Amino acid sequence: METRTLDRPPSILPLYARAAAPLIPGASLLPFVPGGGDGVPELELVLPEVRPEADAVAAYARVCGFALRDRLAPTYPHVLAFPLHLAIMADGNFPFGAVGLVHVENRIVQHRPIAIGEELNLVVRATKLQPHPRGRTFGLTTEARTGGEVAWESTSTMLRRGGGSKAASSRGKDDAAAAEPREAAPADGSAADGTGPAAAAEWRLGGDLGRRYAAVSGDRNPIHIHSLTAKPLGFPSAIAHGMWTKARCLAALEPRLPEAFAVDVRFRKPILLPARVEFTSDFEGEEIDFAVRDAKRQTPHLEGHLQPTEAKPNSGRKKAE
Repeated sequence: METRTLDRPPSILPLYARAAAPLIPGASLLPFVPGGGDGVPELELVLPEVRPEADAVAAYARVCGFALRDRLAPTYPHVLAFPLHLAIMADGNFPFGAVGLVHVENRIVQHRPIAIGEELNLVVRATKLQPHPRGRTFGLTTEARTGGEVAWESTSTMLRRGGGSKAASSRGKDDAAAAEPREAAPADGSAADGTGPAAAAEWRLGGDLGRRYAAVSGDRNPIHIHSLTAKPLGFPSAIAHGMWTKARCLAALEPRLPEAFAVDVRFRKPILLPARVEFTSDFEGEEIDFAVRDAKRQTPHLEGHLQPTEAKPNSGRKKAE
C-alpha cells in the first residue's frame, strides 16, 4: 500500500477534468488519465490537520436540514473527504474514470460527535474490485482520526456498470430480494405492521437542489447540476445527490440520533429533479428503519437502517481555537 500525505486538499475542478477525460476516445492512453490500470491501485491518501470551518458547516446544515449546532452533522466528514475520494479515482492507475460511476451503498459509523473546529486527520483508500450483477464494485473507505483515535468512518460502495458477472448475478438473488422495498409506513403515524411508532413526511425538492448541494459539498458531478449536463450521461434531468438524500434523512431523525451509531443506506432509483418524495421511518427499540420513495408512484429511492453503537470517549478531543 502506497501512502501519500498531502499538505492541502486537492483542487476539485482539475480532478473532475481528469476523472471525465476517459470519456474522450483514446484519452486513457495518457499516463495522467484514469484507465491505465487493471485494478484499483493500492493507494492511501492522508490529509492531516483539517479543521472544519463554522461558516461552511452552517451552510451545509441549511441545505440538508440539520439544526445549527457546535458539532458536525454526521454526514459532514464525507464532504471533507470528498476531494480525496476524487483524487484516488482521478489517479492515472485507476482502471476507469469517476464520471458515470454509481454510488450504490454508503455506511457511516460515528463513534462520537465531532466538534466544529476540532482538528482531524483524514485517511482515504479504495478497496479491490468485486463482481456485481450489473458490473463491478469497489469501496472508498474513509477515517476521520483525532487524538490518536478514529472518531468517524465510512465506506462508499461504487458501481462501474457493464460486464456483469453471472456468478455474482446468481449470488445476488438473495441480496436483490432483501433489497425489495418494505411496505411504506402509513401517513397516519402508525407502523406499517402495527407493531411500533412510525412517521412520514413529504418533501418537495426543487430543480436547483443539485446545484445548491454542490455549492456546499464540492460534488459537482454533471449528473447533479443541470438537465443539459445530465442528459449526455443517460438521465432525463439532473438527479439529487445520494449523500444529500442520506443527510436529509438523518436531519429528519436528528432528535432521535444517539451519540454513537452506525447507519447503512442503499441507494435505489435516482431522484429526478424537481421531485416530490415521501420520507418514512420505523422505530424498533433504539434501531430505526427509514426510506425515501416517490410520493406518487412509491418508487424506492433510498432504504436505510440505523443502530446505536458503543460510544468512544472524547479523550482526544481538541476544542476549536
